[in-house]
Amino acid sequence: MKSDVQVAVIGGGVVGCSVLYHLTKAGWKDVVLIERSELTSGSTWHAAGGFHTINGDPNVAKLQQYTIGLYKEIEEISGQSCGFHLTGGVLLAGTEDRLDFLRMMRAKEKLLGIDCELISPEEAAEHFPLMDPSCFKGALYSPLEGHLDPSGTTHAYAKAARVQGAEIYLRNRVMDLQQRPDGSWDVVTEQGTIHAEHVVNAGGLWARECGRMVGLDLPLLAMEHMYILTEDMPQVKEINERTGKEVLHAVDFEGEIYMRQERGGMLMGTYERAGKPWSRKETPWDFGHELLAPDLDRIAPSLEVGFEHFPAFQEAGIKQIINGPFTFAPDGNPLVGPVRGLRNYWTACAVMAGFSQGGGVGLALANWMTEGDPGLDVWGMDVARYGDWAGMAYTEAKVRENYSRRFRIRYPNEELPAARDLRKTPVYDRMKAHGAVFGASFGLEVPLWFAPEGMEAREDVTFKRSNAFPVVKGECAAVRGGVGLCEISSFAKYEVTGPEAEAWLSRMLANSLPKAGRMTLAPMLNEAGKLIGDFTVAKLEAERFHIFGTGVAEQYHMRWFERHLPESGVSIRALGLGLVGLSIAGPKARDVLARVTEADVSNAAFRFMDIKEMELGLIPALVGRVSFTGDLGYEIWVKPDYQAQLFDALMAAGAEDDIRLFGGRALRSLSLEKGFGSWASEYRPVYGPFEAGMDRFVDLSKNDFIGREAAAREQAEGPARRLVTLAVEAVDGDVFGDEPIWRGGDIVGWVTSGGYAHHADRSVAMGYVRAEAAEPGARYEIELLGARLGATILAEPLFDPAAARMRG
Repeated sequence: MKSDVQVAVIGGGVVGCSVLYHLTKAGWKDVVLIERSELTSGSTWHAAGGFHTINGDPNVAKLQQYTIGLYKEIEEISGQSCGFHLTGGVLLAGTEDRLDFLRMMRAKEKLLGIDCELISPEEAAEHFPLMDPSCFKGALYSPLEGHLDPSGTTHAYAKAARVQGAEIYLRNRVMDLQQRPDGSWDVVTEQGTIHAEHVVNAGGLWARECGRMVGLDLPLLAMEHMYILTEDMPQVKEINERTGKEVLHAVDFEGEIYMRQERGGMLMGTYERAGKPWSRKETPWDFGHELLAPDLDRIAPSLEVGFEHFPAFQEAGIKQIINGPFTFAPDGNPLVGPVRGLRNYWTACAVMAGFSQGGGVGLALANWMTEGDPGLDVWGMDVARYGDWAGMAYTEAKVRENYSRRFRIRYPNEELPAARDLRKTPVYDRMKAHGAVFGASFGLEVPLWFAPEGMEAREDVTFKRSNAFPVVKGECAAVRGGVGLCEISSFAKYEVTGPEAEAWLSRMLANSLPKAGRMTLAPMLNEAGKLIGDFTVAKLEAERFHIFGTGVAEQYHMRWFERHLPESGVSIRALGLGLVGLSIAGPKARDVLARVTEADVSNAAFRFMDIKEMELGLIPALVGRVSFTGDLGYEIWVKPDYQAQLFDALMAAGAEDDIRLFGGRALRSLSLEKGFGSWASEYRPVYGPFEAGMDRFVDLSKNDFIGREAAAREQAEGPARRLVTLAVEAVDGDVFGDEPIWRGGDIVGWVTSGGYAHHADRSVAMGYVRAEAAEPGARYEIELLGARLGATILAEPLFDPAAARMRG
């Protein structure tokens, strides 16, 4: 066993072996994998072994597509068969809503270049004769589905990694992880200590334990998962003989069942509603190649639906019931990447769909470790999407919910109920008393819209316009016609101080920094010149700055900031809910502000993008003249002690102007009218600032900011695509994001976000299209729920194109 290595990967399941292989492929040969027992000894060995590309996040779907294409490569390098069966599959819809869901899935698959086909129940029965077509409304046929041998695939990764220089140490449990002052790790094992520059936690069922060795509680939990194997079925034999092929994969969403052929019989698995956690607090180290006790009663409701929808199963005997644990994160996606505050400690865990996602996870993490960036948009899997509020109880509540909803529809406007009311601001009760319908953002309750008196504070979930539509329209009208108030506490807030603060921020951000008392918009780039941040930066005084950004990205951005901090001269801290805010916007906003302060807030004294500390009545506040509505507006920041009193003062001061509360839905509607994008939709780590239309905020005359050379190349070469805003000829529903944009018979782009611009009375989409076809007035079609809607690129914002209202 080596005593010093570049990387020690902990865990010998499919994910750990994939990471090991991809590190060697990237050129890091001095790498080892340490497994407490044998390869596949956790969840891998009893997995059903299915794979597919279907995922709600197209960026994760791309990694799944990569994973499926990887299996031939590792077979050739290793000489080990993966037992790869590319059968194709049918996803079955039992309701009209589910059929709409499949239309959305088909559109997303088209973005990947996968030709999925929407077919009738009768056509589906030709593909999958075991079904009763009368039970379904339609189906989606996908060519990229199948199954493989879990053990063979894991060993293929492992052997390929060994061929390329890696070593694997079995039957050697990691006992402890101890970090040295230089950031490297002593990996203490049963067979001795290995000194490693980097450690990868791919511990699977034991990922929590490997995290706790370094003081980390990862938000993941194992759930028991069952599937049955039938005896040989004559119907399966007949299909095989008649077609010369295996029975396809099938998913019955209403029955919450998946199926595939297993030898001469069938495998049927279910994500039952009454899911059961396994080993809630800690995982026994001696658990290994063993199964859990079956519990047919728990999955009986799903099986009953399955036997009704697939009559051939009624006569089939059950040969075996497999019940084993799999780990899940609260949202069902993996936890991948570096952990904030733990130098050279990486995660690759909670990968419940290991044979669909394991290759992509290995690729992204290996890129991240060797190149400093995953090279892909992996926000949906980034471990930084959770904060320290995601504790054990939160994780269990959300994992139970996610497991029970695995095959249920998640509507674009649906807010799930588990683990709610966790983080609340001081004005939560006041907002609720005014009819607020809340959503959750980074664990925080945020008002989405306000139900008027006499209306239940509940939204009908739908793919089309909901009961909130006319209410949000009224909120938008109040802002554009008078004044509205919304809460902005969900924004991320950072304070940067110290004698080197300005020089450091100049290196971190691509723009020129503002003068004291001023704010500016500021993109942040990675070394490849891609957007990893979209901020408002305020200079309060010579050595003190505030940064405002996207709340859900707080951990993500703090990880980046801290990684680049010098040893001295600069301090940064995330203010979290230590600083909370309210915003007022609309043509009467200045009048309202003037009524609560002695300060001069005239246009001459308090210009657009000014920021000042002032007293609002008795309340010390930080007030910035800026608003995401694109209207005259102010963002007011106070300590939480003062927020409730501030709310009352502003509502009283605005009463004569009929001030109205508005929520996140109205805010997005108003911002769409201005063509304002946001991080995690329009601005993501796969887009450059010039294609994203942020070139006016990039100062290439600075020679010191991260990503400058790449940004200069983008400017010189010209972007291949452009961010545009389109007016959409929609009828009763609006785009959400990830819909294809068509021109003629070709897909030329995709939607990043959209909705209804209520003041302009237009349906709007933002998205990227090929640069050569991005001229104003150009005509396109956007695919929504199976229909192609006409769309036209807007030459200017729908509201106040000259920005006279913002600046006046």
